[in-house]
Amino acid sequence: MLTAFARAFRTPDLRKKLLFTLGIIVVYRAGTHIPIPGVNYKAVETCVNEASGNQGLFGLVNMFSGGALLRITVFALGIMPYITASIILQLLTVVIPRLEALKKEGQAGTTKITQYTRYLTVALAILQGTGLVATARSGALFSGCSVASGIVPDQAIFTTVTMVVCMTAGTAVVMWLGELITDRGIGNGMSILMFISIAATFPSALWAVKKQGSLAGGWIEFGTVILVGLVMVGLVVFVEQSQRRIPVQYAKRMIGRRSYGGTSTYIPLKVNQAGVIPVIFASSLLYIPALVAQFAGGNSAWKSWIQRNLVNGASSGSAPSPIYITLYFLLIVFFAFFYVAISFNPEEVADNMKKYGGFIPGIRAGRPTAEYLSYVLNRITWPGSLYLGLIALVPTMALVGFGASQNFPFGGTSILIIVGVGLETVKQIESQLQQRNYEGFLR
Repeated sequence: MLTAFARAFRTPDLRKKLLFTLGIIVVYRAGTHIPIPGVNYKAVETCVNEASGNQGLFGLVNMFSGGALLRITVFALGIMPYITASIILQLLTVVIPRLEALKKEGQAGTTKITQYTRYLTVALAILQGTGLVATARSGALFSGCSVASGIVPDQAIFTTVTMVVCMTAGTAVVMWLGELITDRGIGNGMSILMFISIAATFPSALWAVKKQGSLAGGWIEFGTVILVGLVMVGLVVFVEQSQRRIPVQYAKRMIGRRSYGGTSTYIPLKVNQAGVIPVIFASSLLYIPALVAQFAGGNSAWKSWIQRNLVNGASSGSAPSPIYITLYFLLIVFFAFFYVAISFNPEEVADNMKKYGGFIPGIRAGRPTAEYLSYVLNRITWPGSLYLGLIALVPTMALVGFGASQNFPFGGTSILIIVGVGLETVKQIESQLQQRNYEGFLR
C-alpha cells in the first residue's frame, strides 16, 4: 500500500489528485471544530470532558461525524444524512418501479437518482438537526452532566432555526466536498470523508484506554488493544477479499465472417456481500426503543425493562445484557440476508447471461441458473453474516473482558469501514498507475 502511494506521488497528475484530496480533508476537519451560533461552547467542553468516552445513544452517529456531533459544530451531522439517504434510495429502488427503471437507464438514470439522494439528504439533515437541537436544549444530549441544561442558553425560536439552518448547510457542504473528491480527487469522496471521520477518533480513544488502564501504567491494556486491532484488521482483510467465483462460458457466435464469444469469465460473489450495512441497520434499530425510553417521563416498568435489557451498558459503565447481545447478533444476521436479497437479483443475472449466450458449465441456462446462483449465494452469506456479527460484538466482549468503554477504538463498524475504504482506495490508485505505466506489459 505504501509503495502504491509513493509511486502515485511520483506521477504528476496523480500527485495533484492526492494533494487535492488532502486539502479537502483539511477543510472538512476544520469544519468539525467550528461551533454553530447559539451554543455555549464552554458548557459543551465541560460535558464532553465529564462524559470521558461514554457517548450513550449518540456514540455511533458521533463516530461517523468525527466527534463533531457532541460538540455541536457546523459539521455536527457529518456524512450520516447522506449515508441514510443513499440506503433509503437503494431500498426504494426495489420497491418503486420508477426508480428501478431509472437504475436500468445507465448514466442518465444514475444522475437522476443521485439528485434525489441530495434532496433527501437535505430533508434528513433538517430532521436530524432539529432533533439534535431539541435534545441539546432539553439537556438530554449529555445525561448526568452538571451544566447540560446550559448548552443552549437562548431557547428562542429564531436561535433554534438558525442552529438548524447552520447544521443543514454544513451537511450540504460536506456532501459537496465529497463530490469534489470523487470528481477531482482519489477514491469515492463520501467513503473518504467517512474514513477520516472514524480515523480521527482513534488517537484519543487509544490514549483513553491507556489512561484508564491499571497494569504497568496502562501500557498492558494499550498493547492488548493494539494487538486485538491488528488481528481484527487481518481477519477483515482476509474475509473482505474472499469470494466465490462462479465460472461462466460464452458460446461462439458467427456474425458474417467473424467469430464472437467463446470466452471464459466468472461471477465474483463476495463472502461479505452486504458490507457494513447490516451492522448499521441493527445498531439503528436497537437505538429506537432506547431513544424512546430516554425521552419518556416517569419510571414505568416498560422503561426500566428497556434500559436494563435493550441499552448498551457502556453508557453506564456496565456490561450489556445477554438479551441485547443476542438481539444485536440476530439482527445483523437477518439484515445481512435481507440486504443481499434486495441488492443481488439471481434471475436478472441469469437472464442477462442467457441473452448474451453465456452459461455456467453443467447448469442449464435460464431458471436453473438463477436457482443455482441463489443456492450458492445463500450458502456463502451464512459465514459472511456470522463473521459480521462476531466482528460487531468485539467492543462488547472488550467491555466484558477488561472494562473498556463503548468508545473502544477498534470497534467492528469502524474497522469494517476503514479497511473497506482503504482497500478500495488502494485498488483505484493501483489501477490508475497501471494506466500510466506500461513497463510490465512491454517487458
